Amino acid sequence: MRQKGSHDFGSAPSVIMEPPEVVLPDGEVFARRAARLRDLVIRVPALDEYLSFMARVVQAQHLALSERKPAWQPPADAFDAALEHGLPPLGHTALRRDLDWRADLQAILESLDLHAGQRQRPLLQQLRQLPESTLEALAERALDGRAAEPALRGLQPLVAAALQVSWVRLAVNLPRPPARLAGEARTLCPCCGAEAVVSVVHNEQHRSGVRYLHCGLCSSQWHLERLRCSLCGEGAKLRYLTLDDEHGKPYLPVQAEACGDCHGYRKLIARDQDGHAEPLADDLASLALDLALGEGGEYARGGLNPLLVLGD
Repeated sequence: MRQKGSHDFGSAPSVIMEPPEVVLPDGEVFARRAARLRDLVIRVPALDEYLSFMARVVQAQHLALSERKPAWQPPADAFDAALEHGLPPLGHTALRRDLDWRADLQAILESLDLHAGQRQRPLLQQLRQLPESTLEALAERALDGRAAEPALRGLQPLVAAALQVSWVRLAVNLPRPPARLAGEARTLCPCCGAEAVVSVVHNEQHRSGVRYLHCGLCSSQWHLERLRCSLCGEGAKLRYLTLDDEHGKPYLPVQAEACGDCHGYRKLIARDQDGHAEPLADDLASLALDLALGEGGEYARGGLNPLLVLGD
């Protein structure tokens, strides 16, 4: 693992620009994620079987989002009051029991049945046989960012995958983006209130070099100034850590932005270095960076990827 005093991913834009504060997802978010995961299978051979399965999971999410009409759909004005008063309109605590995420889970499992290998089939069967109360508990833990008990931990990412579909569907159809949250809530998603997974430096013309936090639940993004810790807001003791290949170059466009003030880190994904980088996919593929930081013991990970359960 290599340490640098500053990040490798360029500087903040020098021209005056007003990037959008909040960017909602579109209906192709899972398709792009699945494509990136398939590419990463080749680029990260040590994780090829795992990334290949996750690519199939995410492709199943895309099919559930694009082909399934949910039983419950909010009325057109359902979120107007929250948007007007600056509150997350898709609060995950309030909506969990309204959304038919179990139907999205069933759709994902049916898609996976066609492609799952022998090692994954027992997992799918175990998930189908869970009591309703256990499913609810898994969903609650996934939304709260808590790992399930060890015997059920392998099932939690599949439950989280269904929850993602349900919340992305809502976010795609919001009439307008909400306002960015302020103060200590700045790292929470302004759409659903979930914790940010990673930060992303973008390459699009209207926000080139600008950093956004990325929501792991609804895939919304919101602007956060660079060169400050995305966990505590300090900037004096930041370190940027990366894992390099045999040539001394980062093998993925990913760094850990580690803070000496709060002793936490959140990954930084550089789409301005690799335009195909995808926040959750590249986070999964850079698992070795989490393991290296975990062994060091100095920094704790900030931001839970719902598709990745590292344990308590």
